[in-house]
Amino acid sequence: MEFHAPLKGRGAQVNPPNRYQKQSLNTDTDDGLDEPFAPDARTEIRYEHARTILHEVKSPDIPLSLSINPYQGCEHGCIYCYARPSHAWWGMSPGLDFERIIIVKQNAAELLDATLSKPGHTPASVMFSGNTDCYQPIERQLSLTRACLEVFRSFRHPVGMITKNSLITRDIDILAEMAAQRLAHVYISITTLDEDLRRIMEPRTASAARKLETIRQLTAAGIPTGVMVAPIILGLNNHEIPAILEAAADAGALAAGYTLVRLNDEVGDIFTQWIRHHLPDRADKVLNQIRDCHGGSLEEKRFGKRMRGEGALAESVRHLFQLSRQKYLKDRQMPGYDLSLFRVPPRGQLSLF
Repeated sequence: MEFHAPLKGRGAQVNPPNRYQKQSLNTDTDDGLDEPFAPDARTEIRYEHARTILHEVKSPDIPLSLSINPYQGCEHGCIYCYARPSHAWWGMSPGLDFERIIIVKQNAAELLDATLSKPGHTPASVMFSGNTDCYQPIERQLSLTRACLEVFRSFRHPVGMITKNSLITRDIDILAEMAAQRLAHVYISITTLDEDLRRIMEPRTASAARKLETIRQLTAAGIPTGVMVAPIILGLNNHEIPAILEAAADAGALAAGYTLVRLNDEVGDIFTQWIRHHLPDRADKVLNQIRDCHGGSLEEKRFGKRMRGEGALAESVRHLFQLSRQKYLKDRQMPGYDLSLFRVPPRGQLSLF
């Protein structure tokens, strides 16, 4: 696979083959044409009638019980995204397809309402954006995330949200009401303060300045908000950890977390081609440092290791993060959730009483 003319606003520039399909379309052939094949970069929306909407989080690395994802695929185009391989399950490539073919679960809110109404449902923390960002660009038009938030509010059900998009400020009215009842937490993900790096690494996310302003607005509205420095990529953004935590703390953040980059399945090839194209002078150093944190591989799927890595370099990241958090966020923490408020709202005629 080779890069063609750069596709503006996209992270991946190629479509690696789907690992589940035996046949694939090869566009990198020498057929004598003067112009190389140009992949289609236009966004395509596909609508799905989902059968389930809440999914159990089975990873012991994530301190939440359930996740909800109104969308599959993500226009943000983050080149390192761990969710890219999930697009293969839909018969598409984790590369450019992941960014431009967005699957919309159009019945998300209705299905959520039915799920929470089931007898025996036990309230537990639900994470938005466990797979793809619930505030990606298409949300501005479709408002599926807002509709789901309205359902959670009506059930008084706790939610946690993580996003790289300032669009979340649109829903401050709902989140503030829920936060007043200890039912909402938000994390804003800031990977870098370097706008030149952000534009090529995660092209359709909000700028760092807008993310910090989002933390300010959420905090001012009484919504507990933290910052995720994720992912940390040695040789690219690890040196920014103190500056990001300081800026987030100044904006009102109550907590901070981080993950170390892991490049599972097709993401390894996508990221490798990206960094050799955009940052060739440091490509080998970055890739080798990633391998150093994951036992010699770009991949890491082991629970307990995949988020933090291992070895001297991974330990240096952990140490720097802990020192920075202690310096800038000392004595701050997120409040606990109140699970006791959950109730199924009145329906039909019963709502008159």
